[in-house]
Amino acid sequence: MNDYVNSLIKEIFLYRDKLSSYKVKTVFIGGGTPSLLDNNNMKKIINTIKENCTLDKDAEISIEVNPGTVNKEKLQQYYELGINRLSIGLQSCYNRSLKFLGRIHTYEEYLRNLMEAREVGFTNINTDLIFALPNQTIEEWKYCISELVRLEVPHISTYSLIIEEETPLFTWVEEKKIEPLDEDTDLDMYKEGIRLLEEHGYKHYEISNFSLSNYECMHNINYWLNGEYFGFGAGSHSNINKSRYSNFGGLNEYIEMLNENNFPVDNVIPSTLEDEISETMFLGLRLIDGISISEFEKRFGKTPKEIYGDTILKLIEQKLIEYSCERIKLTKSGLYLSNIVFQELLLD
Repeated sequence: MNDYVNSLIKEIFLYRDKLSSYKVKTVFIGGGTPSLLDNNNMKKIINTIKENCTLDKDAEISIEVNPGTVNKEKLQQYYELGINRLSIGLQSCYNRSLKFLGRIHTYEEYLRNLMEAREVGFTNINTDLIFALPNQTIEEWKYCISELVRLEVPHISTYSLIIEEETPLFTWVEEKKIEPLDEDTDLDMYKEGIRLLEEHGYKHYEISNFSLSNYECMHNINYWLNGEYFGFGAGSHSNINKSRYSNFGGLNEYIEMLNENNFPVDNVIPSTLEDEISETMFLGLRLIDGISISEFEKRFGKTPKEIYGDTILKLIEQKLIEYSCERIKLTKSGLYLSNIVFQELLLD
């Protein structure tokens, strides 16, 4: 961990001249599990960011934590360092589901960490939940949502289980030891989550994200608006000056590059105009309010309808998008079939 943190600090330092052109509005310390780091290493990272970036006075500074990897002392230090938003990877309120997912924590540990976070001063807290687990019922899913509502967690992210290759879950499915939940039940859970959360005052502001008033994740909104961002660390990605950069993912290679004072960039892909338009469309339509037509035209010189022509008309006829003089956004049906819409909007 020490070697990695030292390399990360060196990388941020190498970018200091480029960073000087920006005022940083959000910082997201993601993972992996950054909460595994000890207090000294976390302090080094935060201080390096402060020393090499111009931080907005109201900057949103988030960190991902897993229950069971933090305690009150660690949370207190985060708060004192200026971290002002926590994203807690709970995933389920049922311990048997957590065990099935290979999580190292229990629901009780989450509750303790949530209480400790509030005691030290955190108010801006997200919690992640996963639905469509094998053998999960809609009633169990509703219970998980209801628990977070009861706890007044101000931001909730809900994700459908994706079974990735080269994971134990994938192997178990291949060997027919478990059966994935069917798509209809998956969709029913998604709809029920939306209904319950909206019923309790949460704004559904992005496909997978819900918040009480003024608790939207500003960092992620920048992604969905196809804004610029710097990514530091092994395997990280950046979107700067109309180019996308990706770092070496292997830890040893990443560290070796920085030991030699080289930027650890593995790949640089300049964004074509078509790339930028496509990305702005399929990222922006993830937002429930959709895309501002005037902002799009200001950025690209044309409206979406002028660029996409018959494709937009077809999606309107299929009742997958709504198009007004002010905004383009997904309909309810489009929300449930968003991947189909996004594919249609990719420019060759």
